[in-house]
Amino acid sequence: MKDVELKEVDQAKQLMTREINGCVKVTVPENTGVKYGLSKDELIKIAGTAGWIRTRWALLVLFWLGWVGMLAGAIVIIVQAPRCKPIPEMNWWNEGLLYQISDVNAFSDNGLKGVEEKLDYLSQMKVKGLVLGPIHTVQADQLNTLDLTSVKSEVGTENKLESLLEEAHKKGISIVLNLTPNYEGESVWFHSFTAVAEKIKVSADKAEEIVKKSPIHVDSEYGALMGSVTSLSVDDISVLLNRSGVDLLLTGQPDPAESGEKQAEAIQKLYSGHLQMSLGWSLSGRTLGSLASRTSAVPVKLFHTLLFTLPGTPVLNAGDEVGLKTGEKPQTMWDLKNPDEETNATAKALQEERIAVRNFFKALSDLRGKERSLLHGEYVSLYSSPTSLAFLRLWDQSERFLTAVNWGIDSVTMKLTYSDLPAQAQVRLSTDAANLAVDRMVSLQNLELGPKQAVLLFYPYAG
Repeated sequence: MKDVELKEVDQAKQLMTREINGCVKVTVPENTGVKYGLSKDELIKIAGTAGWIRTRWALLVLFWLGWVGMLAGAIVIIVQAPRCKPIPEMNWWNEGLLYQISDVNAFSDNGLKGVEEKLDYLSQMKVKGLVLGPIHTVQADQLNTLDLTSVKSEVGTENKLESLLEEAHKKGISIVLNLTPNYEGESVWFHSFTAVAEKIKVSADKAEEIVKKSPIHVDSEYGALMGSVTSLSVDDISVLLNRSGVDLLLTGQPDPAESGEKQAEAIQKLYSGHLQMSLGWSLSGRTLGSLASRTSAVPVKLFHTLLFTLPGTPVLNAGDEVGLKTGEKPQTMWDLKNPDEETNATAKALQEERIAVRNFFKALSDLRGKERSLLHGEYVSLYSSPTSLAFLRLWDQSERFLTAVNWGIDSVTMKLTYSDLPAQAQVRLSTDAANLAVDRMVSLQNLELGPKQAVLLFYPYAG
């Protein structure tokens, strides 16, 4: 009986389920009379009622009020935001390190070609300018032999120099020629400045013609007149800066033989009286000797820290980056290898020390080339004593950098005060890894610095 009743049920109106390969198929019956939602006509009718019209207007007004409010808020933020100071005009020699190679053949076995082969190394050291020579031809104390446009054969040829210029230009390194007239004689000016000046004028005209004919494109903005002095007082240096018309003067300052107070005074006087773009800080060179020899009682890294963070251009001599002393050949730098491969304990320790000095030098050079406070920031003297000094470099809203150096044999406690200083700052670079490790936070109210140590601190702009 039940089988008959099931057969009589309308199959199209019955909800059927059956299993196929493990899946259940459901058939939904049609025309069940169930109605979902509103029809089109009903929606149009309701949308035209007064309540819905008011609702739509209210939402539209709220949208526009919100949009106008956000626009007004953005304008207020822009207006009230502190203005960024315009970046001062920079020259290429203000953007990084000047590297002096006084004796080209001592620097490399292959003269000018050897210098070209070391351009990758110099680029890694973030060198912006290479000061070469003197390499021009002249016989000692014989003015009539002076030719500033001719390369002496011992170092190469004009073609080798031109090749060096071209390859250096590709790497963003400018070449500066040391044109000391009588560099092998008794008096650099042949005891006659007027006669030499006339010679220089003739050579300058000849050099200009050579540049015009050269296949190397040289923009006029890259040209610069640089001077170098040693053993002059700060007052004499100021007079020279005001009257000579040089673009950059290598000042021979700060004098490491002077006290920290005298050095701070010299730096402040030169900084306050002249554009920092014209100040070159140089403690080594052809006549001064190496930095490590001039400061033999003090680790060379202290003066690296000082030179790279002063307001102006750091100028160092070939070999200063590893602490070579006067008389040591710069070629020693190319012999630095993995200390683990060295069997002699003394040689291994020396290699490790020089590699560490070079890494410290490179870190400073890299920092100097990218941080605005160090590139062109203001200089503020914070502290000085007979054996130490500290100063601040800051620019607009950029990170601030604080340099502290103690070349004395006793520890020093620096009480630093300035409106911009926070309670603490973070170590960026340090010669004292035990007490002033990198990234450590230290107090600025009583900064403790051990004997013959230097530290570079930084802290953010606080508004």
